[in-house]
Amino acid sequence: MARNKRELQEINAGSMADIAFLLLVFFLVTTTMDSSWGLSRKLPPPLIDTQEPPPPIKDRNVFVVLANANDQLLVEGELMDISQLREAAKEFIANPNRKDELPEFKEVDVNLLGKMPVSKQVISLQNDNGTSYKLYIQVQNELEAAYNELRDQLSLEKFGTKYSILEDLAKSDLPSEAEPAKEKVKAVRQVYPQRISEAEPKETGN
Repeated sequence: MARNKRELQEINAGSMADIAFLLLVFFLVTTTMDSSWGLSRKLPPPLIDTQEPPPPIKDRNVFVVLANANDQLLVEGELMDISQLREAAKEFIANPNRKDELPEFKEVDVNLLGKMPVSKQVISLQNDNGTSYKLYIQVQNELEAAYNELRDQLSLEKFGTKYSILEDLAKSDLPSEAEPAKEKVKAVRQVYPQRISEAEPKETGN
């Protein structure tokens, strides 16, 4: 007796495409993009013809960091190993001993902290067209770390919590945690503002 063969049902590929499309739309709608990525840098504003140039910054307030075409790091015109850059930058930014050759300070009324001395420091980062990407990133990381370590230190002293932890709390979905943390983060940044002015790469001849 011949066995009846059951015909296989065709799969509706059209409905699978619809499901895939709906999943894609759901992903795009529900996914949030983290806007904190990227490098925060101070760029000079465009100068209008009728606008007067800004007043010059005193040399003592500028920390010049140059990564040249030979992948050498020159800080204030002197050769420096990348491992020394972070501490040198921290010394410049904070000027704890108030040296005359390091940045000036101005008194600022900071929320939660009261009157605080704020440095007029600016870090001028310059690169050569021949600078390697590796050195460029290393310099960026060390300068970023210098600011973050000073902010951690201040935050621990004033609020009993590291600045990096306050940043995480500021992103919390709970307003009771996020709002106080945001105010503390803002206060710490006001005392130690990150001022890294990055010039366009050029030929240094070094």
